[in-house]
This record gives sequence, C-alpha cells and structure tokens, in this order.
Amino acid sequence: MTESVSKKIINWGIIGLGNIANKFAQDLLTVENAKLYAVASRSLKKATEFAQKYNANIAYGSYESLAKDSNIDAVYIATPHVFHKENTLLCLENGIAVLCEKPFAMHTEEVEQMIAKAKEKNVLLMEALWTYFLPHYQFVLKELANKTYGNILKLEADFGFKSNHSKTSRVWEKSLGGGSLLDIGIYPIFAALSTLGKPKNIKAQATFTDTKVDSSCDIEFNYDENVTAILKSSFIEDTPTEAVFYCEKGTIKINTQFHCPTTVTLIDVNGKEKTLDFNYKTIGYNYEIEHFNKLLRNEKTESNIMTFDFSEQLIKALDDVRNIINLHY
Repeated sequence: MTESVSKKIINWGIIGLGNIANKFAQDLLTVENAKLYAVASRSLKKATEFAQKYNANIAYGSYESLAKDSNIDAVYIATPHVFHKENTLLCLENGIAVLCEKPFAMHTEEVEQMIAKAKEKNVLLMEALWTYFLPHYQFVLKELANKTYGNILKLEADFGFKSNHSKTSRVWEKSLGGGSLLDIGIYPIFAALSTLGKPKNIKAQATFTDTKVDSSCDIEFNYDENVTAILKSSFIEDTPTEAVFYCEKGTIKINTQFHCPTTVTLIDVNGKEKTLDFNYKTIGYNYEIEHFNKLLRNEKTESNIMTFDFSEQLIKALDDVRNIINLHY
C-alpha cells in the first residue's frame, strides 16, 4: 500500500443510531484518516442530534438518502437484526461498502443473499463481530493455534446478566429478532467456532418469555474425542461472562466481559497464574474499523479474518440452535 493510499480518508456513514452506534462513532473519532461523514435515522431530529454530537457533516432522515450519497465510502449498519439484510442490500446496490452489525441477518438464507449481492456488485461486505479483532482475542487465538498448552479439551463460554430492558425493548420483541441467543448468545457460539470449528452435534435448551423469545439458552457443542464446548446466554441471571479454554497442559481464561476489551489469565499445570493486560484505551470498536479501512484501501471485497465462510458457519449454528429450542421468527 502506498503512503497516499494508506492515508486516504475513509468517509463513513451510520444507519441506525442506537446505543451501539454511539460506541462505534466514539471510537471512529480515534481512527486516523477516517471521518464520520453522514448519519441516518428514520427521525431527522435524532439524526441531527447524533451528527452534532460526533461532528458528522450530514444528517439524513431516511436510509435511502444516505445510501445515495456518493461521498460515502463505507456504511456501518446498526439497526435491529431484522433490518440488516434490507439495509445492507440497499447500500450494496449503491456501491457502498458495508460493515453490518452482528448477527449478520436473521437466518442463513438472508446471509447468503447479502454475500451474493456483495459479490455481484464487487463491493466489500463484512459482519461486524468486533471481538474477532480485539488484541486480547487475537492473542488467545495464536496461543491456541500454537498449542502452547496443548490441545483444547473443553471450552466454557457464557454471556449473561439480569436484564433491565423495558418491556417494550427490542430485545423482548419477536418481530425485531429479540431474545438472548441472537443478541448475546452469538458471542459464546463465536468463541467455539473460532477456536474449535464446526461441532459434530449440538444440544440446546431454553427458557422463554411471554413474548415467545428466549430469555436464556444453554448449549453444548460436541466434537471428536469427547471435546465439548459448554455455552450459555441469559437475560435473567448474572454469569461470569468468561471464555475458559481447558487445555492438556494448562488453562487460558479470557476474563469477565470476554467479548470486550479485557484481560487474559494463563494458568499452567502447576496452577501458577499470569494475567496479561492489553492496555486498552478505547471501547474497542476501532480495531474492526481499522481492519475494514485497510481492506477498503486495498480494494478487497472480503475480510481475511471475518470471512464469508465464517459468517455462514456462524448463522448456520444459530439456525441449528433455534431449531433445537423451537424458536422461529
């Protein structure tokens, strides 16, 4: 990459201006040679307030208007799950690169449609699963790949908290893809797939809300040679929210809020512990932004980390779990 290309300013747009969009915008301000150029909401007032807060050039009162702005290089989609496909296709049709928040879409068929459109238009598309790009998670992936502590025997990964979401929140709303599995259960499943790969079989059970979405989900992935991944998501109880890899010669533990910037504890066979601090200075979204910007500058149309194949594996696993617990949107 030439210096001029590496310093090319990437103009970003954001569609959907909720909590996660605020975090993304905050970290975008820390990324060199990148700018929040435009934001869009169905409410122009909300878009205008968001634009002023993060110094964006333009506020749009419709997603269609933003997608037709030729000054935009990349769009971050942070709308509710059920709109991901529609919003992604809108941007891809207009030749804008898309970083779409996880889950990529509601089911495998939608994800396949999005990928097909990206390939047809020859435009960059990536699922925004930020954990994959965080330095502590990349460190753990390397340790496991190098078999520093031997092979993985068991993974335990969870994400749970007592939800204080209002009864009208999207997380309880079936028509918006609510429930713990798609919202937070995706992270433990991601931890298993990114380290152990596709399971041979899956077991799962869930509790349900009055709105007929899962309030908690317990999952077991089974692999060869009795290797298992015990996974959990919950909106009804606080859990450690750790990812613990029990290996032949020791344990690697990603400490609480494992999906966010955090610490990693290494435990050898004698029980000696060493905790590594990765000195995070941001919320953590800047790492996926920097990766995406690099792909865009190099005219890539697919990530070499968050590949299409991996996104398809991830949504397929979510589909399989939903079928087992009889959750259908």
